[in-house]
Amino acid sequence: MTEAKPSEGDLRKQLVRFGRWMNRLGFAPGTSGNLSARLDPDRILATPTGCSKYLLHASHMVIVDIDGKQLSGSRCVTSEIDMHLTIYRMRSDVKGVVHAHPPIATAFASSGIALDEPLCSEIVMTLGSVPLAPYATTGSAEVGHTLVPFISDHDAVLMANHGAVAYGATLLDAFMKMETVEHFAKICLITRQLGGGKPLREDAMSELFEARRKYRRNLAICPNLQPEEKDLRSIAST
Repeated sequence: MTEAKPSEGDLRKQLVRFGRWMNRLGFAPGTSGNLSARLDPDRILATPTGCSKYLLHASHMVIVDIDGKQLSGSRCVTSEIDMHLTIYRMRSDVKGVVHAHPPIATAFASSGIALDEPLCSEIVMTLGSVPLAPYATTGSAEVGHTLVPFISDHDAVLMANHGAVAYGATLLDAFMKMETVEHFAKICLITRQLGGGKPLREDAMSELFEARRKYRRNLAICPNLQPEEKDLRSIAST
């Protein structure tokens, strides 16, 4: 059974909710961070520039085409829209993109350290490694260019001296991957404080890669486990 595609109204509300969650987690302080969702192959719904993610409203969202031309919205689209568009162009399976500045993951990015050491089986299964893209000036087209080598084979990327970006089959999927990036960064930080972690053995990694393939196949086959609208409202109000 094919799951119903979320309407534009639904996606506007989801951008508001996930933006607020990012702010509450400390991933998007001030006006930082941005989110977007794919409306159709040619149009992207995105957060506007210069806005607190805690104070967003559904009416604030902006629609652009896949080349970045603004089609509707009373505000200007996020200055980092090129990064989102680069991901959408390269990954037809991606329907949501989240860019944030989770503190510990950003500290790793600012130290020039990727989150690519196989320390935790659950991370390998659900997210995989998180590479580090070279530095580029915030808001420039160069940011998207630095991500290109990593987009096809990864679902999240650290951005040197900047933050992180995660993307997935839905906005919820992208948001959960961003949560996982920060969780993994905490694990990596603590293992370093304890004297260094013990990476998984090669044979264990081979088994995990096979398990990951099955996990992803099951996700593709099973209906998307997107929460009902009432559940999202309940969580967002807490």
